[in-house]
Amino acid sequence: MSLMRRKTIQWINTPVISEAIFRYEKGLLPNSMKLWLEQVLEIKSEKSIQKSLTK
Repeated sequence: MSLMRRKTIQWINTPVISEAIFRYEKGLLPNSMKLWLEQVLEIKSEKSIQKSLTK
């Protein structure tokens, strides 16, 4: 059985992350990229904010 190990990010190209942020703010990122960006930048998604408000 093979276990997938999580890779740690060493660096992110500035133009790439800038474009990702721009598309994130416009709602133009695919869900997988949106989740990646939220994780990398430690952004709370709207869904997680709404869940915490309804508790």
